[in-house]
Amino acid sequence: MEGRAPASGGLLGSLRGLADGLLGSAQERLELISIELHEEKYRLVQTLIWISAAVFSAMMTITFASLTIVYLFWDTARLAVLGGLTVLYGIASLVIVWLCRRFIARQPKPFEATIDELQEDRTCIRPRS
Repeated sequence: MEGRAPASGGLLGSLRGLADGLLGSAQERLELISIELHEEKYRLVQTLIWISAAVFSAMMTITFASLTIVYLFWDTARLAVLGGLTVLYGIASLVIVWLCRRFIARQPKPFEATIDELQEDRTCIRPRS
C-alpha cells in the first residue's frame, strides 16, 4: 500500500490552499515583528546603559570641577563663581536636552520593515484595475 494523500480539488481544496497561504503569511509577519521587537528592546537597553554611564561620569566631573573652581576663588569671588557656574550648567542642560530631542527625532521608525512588508502584501492582494 502506498501512503498517498487524497487529491484535493475543487472549492474546498482552493479554500484550504488560501487559508494555508494566509496563515503562512501571517506567521511570517508575526515572526518579523518578534525579531524587530527584540532588536528595539536591545537597542533601548544599550542606549540606557550608555546614557547612564555618560550622566554618571559627567556629574562626577562637574561636581569636582565646580568644587575646585569655588575653592580657588573662595576668598575673592565665590558668589560670582557660583552664579557663573549655575548659568553655565543651565545653558549646558538646555543644549543637551535640545541635542537629545534631535537624536530621538532622527531614530528610525520602530517596526519599519514589518510595515513595509504588510504594505507590499496589501499591494499584491488588491485587485488590478
